[in-house]
Amino acid sequence: MALKIYKRGQGKYTRTTTFAVGALIGALVGHYVWGRLDGSNLGYWEVSAWPVGLYMVYGIPLVAFAGVVAAVYLAVNRPRSADFMIATEGEMKKVSWSSKREIVGGTKVVITTTFILALMLWVVDMGFLRFFTWIGVMQVVAGD
Repeated sequence: MALKIYKRGQGKYTRTTTFAVGALIGALVGHYVWGRLDGSNLGYWEVSAWPVGLYMVYGIPLVAFAGVVAAVYLAVNRPRSADFMIATEGEMKKVSWSSKREIVGGTKVVITTTFILALMLWVVDMGFLRFFTWIGVMQVVAGD
C-alpha cells in the first residue's frame, strides 16, 4: 500500500508546517516516555538483567513517536482537514498585510495611549484618595 497525499501541491505550506509541528510534538512525547523508562523504575524488566528491558526503554518511546507522527500524517491527509488547511492557506494569501512602517506607527500610538491612560487613572485615584481622606472615610498611614 503506497502512501498517497490528498490533493498534492495544494496547501503545501500549511500542511507541511502542521506535519513538522506534529513531528516535533511526537519527538517530545517520545522523549518524555523515554525519560519515564530510564531503567530505574522498570521493576522486573531491568535493563541490565534482560534484553527485553532494553527494548522497552528504547522501543516504547519509538512506538510513541511513530504513533503521534502517523496520527498527524493521517490528520493532514484526511479530506476534511486537508481541505480546511488548503482553504486557510488560500485565505491567508488574500490578507492585506500591513507594512513595517504602519505597524511601528500603530505600536507607538498604542504605547503612548496606554501611558496617558495610566497617568489619568493615577490622577483620578489620587483625587479619590484625597477626597476620602478629607471627608474622614479613609485614613492614610505613614509609609503606605
